[in-house]
Amino acid sequence: MYRHRRLGTARPPLVIALLLALTLGLAGCLGVNLSPFGGGASPSVTPVPKKPNIVFVLTDDLSWDLVPHMRRVQDMRGKGTTFDRFVVADSLCCTSRATIFTGRYPHNTGVRTNFPPDGGYGVFKARGGEQASFAPALRGAGYRTALMGKYMNGYLPADTQGGPRPYVPPGWDEWAVTGNGYPEYDYNLNENGRLVHYGSRPQDYLTDVLANKSVDFIQRAAADRKPFFLQVATFAPHGPFVPAPRHAAAFPQLTAPRPPSFNEADNADKPSWLRSRPRLRKPGIGRIDAGFRDRVRMVQSVDELIGRIQQTLANTGHDRDTYLVFGSDNGFHLGQYRLAGGKMTAYDTDIRVPFVVTGPGVPAGRTTDALTQNTDIAPTFLELAGVPVPPATDGRSLVPFLRGKDPDDWRNVALIEHVKPPPSREDPDRQDSGPGAPPTYNALRTTNELYVEYVNGEREYYDLARHPHALDNRAKAIPPQRARELSGLMYALTRCAGAKCHTAGRTR
Repeated sequence: MYRHRRLGTARPPLVIALLLALTLGLAGCLGVNLSPFGGGASPSVTPVPKKPNIVFVLTDDLSWDLVPHMRRVQDMRGKGTTFDRFVVADSLCCTSRATIFTGRYPHNTGVRTNFPPDGGYGVFKARGGEQASFAPALRGAGYRTALMGKYMNGYLPADTQGGPRPYVPPGWDEWAVTGNGYPEYDYNLNENGRLVHYGSRPQDYLTDVLANKSVDFIQRAAADRKPFFLQVATFAPHGPFVPAPRHAAAFPQLTAPRPPSFNEADNADKPSWLRSRPRLRKPGIGRIDAGFRDRVRMVQSVDELIGRIQQTLANTGHDRDTYLVFGSDNGFHLGQYRLAGGKMTAYDTDIRVPFVVTGPGVPAGRTTDALTQNTDIAPTFLELAGVPVPPATDGRSLVPFLRGKDPDDWRNVALIEHVKPPPSREDPDRQDSGPGAPPTYNALRTTNELYVEYVNGEREYYDLARHPHALDNRAKAIPPQRARELSGLMYALTRCAGAKCHTAGRTR
């Protein structure tokens, strides 16, 4: 039988617990914050200063149709807030990541493709992207920062850039990054300036290696009094679609989703680059189904990575003062509009990506349909950390949404801009950079519209409220007044910078 020990006049533990519960309950009713972490305070009471930890899981080419197969992400949606209309400013790896790091549109980062002269890591660095990234600001604010996995296309982990050791960009306390982790095996990681090779053993599977390193970082960071920021950037589920051995035979009967846009029956209204595509045949559809199965298999390891991070945060006592953010650099089409597999289009398959946040004060089970973008990620991290957002930032902080608010002045127009990259044997994304790829374009995504202007003069316009799968191109039937409005918005947004982007993205 368990007995309480009485020491002097000390109250029994049960009484202490009851008194503590009553005190905290009254504090909550009165809007007083007694937590040492500053969470849950009433807006009328100044909370105890606290810089929350932030963990950002950034995936590569992960589309919305994979999320139903990710149990931990579904759990995050139940415990946090989902941004249902989160779109990227360009559906291409390097351009999207440059925007994520800086909060700037591609026309302001200068990163328009994956490789020079129009983009890639070299252009990002040469144009001051590393200094403009949120990492140096977070580190300067006292954060312990770490980046693991993928950085930018064109980054070489062995490159010393004139120094004695492999180069680590400014702003990162810990660095475990490779340039080519797409096959998931046989890669080199730049581990804090030391090159380490990983081979072809099951334990070398890159997503699992990143999970191990993430857990180790959180455990070590938990012992410090400094807040921490961790970005773990998987190469999964990017092609060549290599799942971990333990998942290689899973989902044997799974097939790719068949939305109305799948192998579109009539594409006579589409622009010429797409109109020329023949319908997919049975062998091609079989390959699409096989690719989708392997993509689902790949994200099982990503989902397990998230679960391990969640468990480690709980074990270290940081599950209540840490924001866990899940997202993707771009989406991925697989059979829609007769396209076998890839990205770079302005359709929702490619530009609309999952974005889910859990953490202190974040409303549970909430979905917002506000039009949000990857331009908003950097200012969100900075505001959470109490760091001023630079005036050159094109995006806006999502923190109001994480507090359950819906700003009245939020954007209702988002810009998507894309420069067609030249074919490159070195580019893993080259599947959409050949002759049948979309030409250079600019696009506007409003709450219920998609408007595209191609460099060759062709146009697309879809009323997504009536036709959510973008099957009925009504570009030739846009009312003249609306056509002028869209043209004016396009002109303003493609030339905006900083606060002018906030103004241009909001129409009456």
